[in-house]
Amino acid sequence: MDLTAANAKITEFNRLIEEKSYNSYTGPLKVGVDLGTANIVLSVVDQEGNPIAGATYGASVVKDGLVVDYVGAVRIVRELKTEVEKILGMTLTEAATAIPPGTLGGNVKGIINVVESADMNVTHVVDEPTAAATFLGIEDGAVVDVGGGTTGVSILKGGEVIYTADEATGGTHMSLVLAGFYKTSFEEAERMKKRTEDQRNVFTIIKPVVEKMAAIVKKHIAGYPVDKIYVVGGACCFDEFESVFAKEIGIETLKPYKPLLVTPLGIAMHSTR
Repeated sequence: MDLTAANAKITEFNRLIEEKSYNSYTGPLKVGVDLGTANIVLSVVDQEGNPIAGATYGASVVKDGLVVDYVGAVRIVRELKTEVEKILGMTLTEAATAIPPGTLGGNVKGIINVVESADMNVTHVVDEPTAAATFLGIEDGAVVDVGGGTTGVSILKGGEVIYTADEATGGTHMSLVLAGFYKTSFEEAERMKKRTEDQRNVFTIIKPVVEKMAAIVKKHIAGYPVDKIYVVGGACCFDEFESVFAKEIGIETLKPYKPLLVTPLGIAMHSTR
């Protein structure tokens, strides 16, 4: 894996989102829709996986792969689609999407229905950590996608996924711990978690949650030939996150730049168009 090259693409994708702009391209485009617990991201890449455009929306309409606000989810995806279509000057008709590992059939259909109700045909459904591995070009190791509600694990060997798992500990649990510690609302705890200036104090309080995540990952990778762990997802943005994982698990842990944007780019790459 070339982390420097991956970080350059993530940086560019982040710029495109912030500036509401696009990169020039040739050939057909590939689209991904990431219905996350805390954020919904629509990503567009070219055939080589280079970022072309994108948009994101903070929301809580999906919980751990289960659509809890169908109307709200469809509205947000439609808005993101319209925004990106205006940027690109074209209509988006197809997209790939993703689910946490182990998501059951009915919930998978719910995710597909949201995207298709926003007038995009779903061409492929991939599990989230596998999508991240695709973007990062990982052949061997474990990819850990730390989402709002769950921690997903994919183990790869020779470029093939040989094991996946998903357990209920994520960014939501961090916010619950913060809310309890400060005796404040969940919403305020969410805001505290995202404020850069509060990161050091916040991490001291939520560190036990991160250690629990590490224990989950350690359990799932036991017995597999894993010599590197790659963490992605919005809940692992804290500066010290990967060092806690490395200490608890005893395996080198790497984190890309803006880890929230890794999986959405990988999802788009799975579009079959």
